[in-house]
Amino acid sequence: MALDEGLYAWVQDSLEPLGPVTMRKMMGGATLYLDGTIFAILDEGEIWFKADAETDAIWDAEGCERFSVTFKDGRVDTMNYRRAPTDVYDDPEAMQRCARLAVEAGLRGAAKKKPRKR
Repeated sequence: MALDEGLYAWVQDSLEPLGPVTMRKMMGGATLYLDGTIFAILDEGEIWFKADAETDAIWDAEGCERFSVTFKDGRVDTMNYRRAPTDVYDDPEAMQRCARLAVEAGLRGAAKKKPRKR
């Protein structure tokens, strides 16, 4: 993954009305959080929004493919993230609409996780 700092700045500016966007760098890319909830990853200059079973039909209708990883042994695995529609890169309202869907998916995912035993 390669991090595009300009893209991160665009996301922050576009989503300012919704709340603070923070970033955690990982493997050259970044995980994005809105008010502490994971909602997207940045990878190779693209935004991938968090998705789940409740939002899959919406992302499918937009033509947003699933994030996939190809391993050295040829295996391919997908993750619950969807490629951002092209309009989010120049339309703050589109960015906000997609981010809201992704935050909702992130909140549902966090609610399903069981607390860790200590």
